[in-house]
Amino acid sequence: MSLTGPVEVVGVGLLGTSVALACRRAGLEVLLTDVSPEHLRTASGLGAGRPRVDADLPQLVVVAVPPDHLGAAVTEALIRTDAVVTDVGSVKQAPLRAVLSAGEAVDAARYVGSHPMAGSERSGPLAASAALFDGRPWAVVPHEGSRPDAIALVDELAAVCGAATVRLSPADHDRAVARTSHLPHLAAVLVAGRLADAPADHLALSGQGLRDVTRVAGSDPGLWEQIVSANDRAVLGVLGELREQLDTLIAALDSGERPGLHDVLTRGVAGTRAIPGKHGGPVRPMGAVFVAVPDHPGELARLFADAGASDVNIEDVHIDHDPARPVGLVELVVEEARAEHLLTSLESRGWVTHR
Repeated sequence: MSLTGPVEVVGVGLLGTSVALACRRAGLEVLLTDVSPEHLRTASGLGAGRPRVDADLPQLVVVAVPPDHLGAAVTEALIRTDAVVTDVGSVKQAPLRAVLSAGEAVDAARYVGSHPMAGSERSGPLAASAALFDGRPWAVVPHEGSRPDAIALVDELAAVCGAATVRLSPADHDRAVARTSHLPHLAAVLVAGRLADAPADHLALSGQGLRDVTRVAGSDPGLWEQIVSANDRAVLGVLGELREQLDTLIAALDSGERPGLHDVLTRGVAGTRAIPGKHGGPVRPMGAVFVAVPDHPGELARLFADAGASDVNIEDVHIDHDPARPVGLVELVVEEARAEHLLTSLESRGWVTHR
């Protein structure tokens, strides 16, 4: 079975509209369904497809509704159509339980869960992009009864959207996202929560590190309440592990035992090195070059042009704005062996830099 369309997208928020736009980019016909007429009009106006009518016969249905409604929407799609049905929810065991609980009324073999590891702090169809999934992991999560041809069709959807597939069971998926997505989000929320009532002179010391740690805490609380609740068992497991580490850290600080503190910090370094590097390969040693950039039009473009002229590949960029001066500090992350060459090259072109 090959994905030729039509593809129906149920729920045209950020993820659903992005899937629709990616499918349209590939030349597929896309049908749109949403309880919000406004979202439906917006997604259609963006070129994501046309509203579904009852006579339409989709080949694949992609369910992209909030977690509280996911199981019911997947079940409804299986009953309403003869199509293969997938979803893009961040939890996989809960919707599968809903499908299986419907019994013989539902052909569960046509259901294959999936989860693209992409998103944004923004929401709604206006935040969508056909390129949202390009180069991102996309978990394809069949259950024991999923048909092979249905699995292949969902694999093809991920490829059409530009993603790289990862095959997991529903239980393994939920444990994995608890560790790599849900726990980091909750940790960011807890850190950000300590800022809400902080004195202004404390907040004046905020730097890029704080912004990096707390960035995802600005996401929709209502959505994350649903996500965490749907995966509560797995999240509780990793929270318990985090609590043990936190207790160790508190005990080390309370007793003044620096070896204990060192162990906690060293384990953090080991964790960062365990994260897959560029293109999924091993982590390479990286160095940073910091550049003072005046807050004027064209300065950032000039910096990137000069960095390109140095023949050094920029792996990552961070920008920290100085609230007290009309200047920003740009961190250019490069391979450690090339950092000194980049620094020297930029200084020769008049930039103020440091390592």
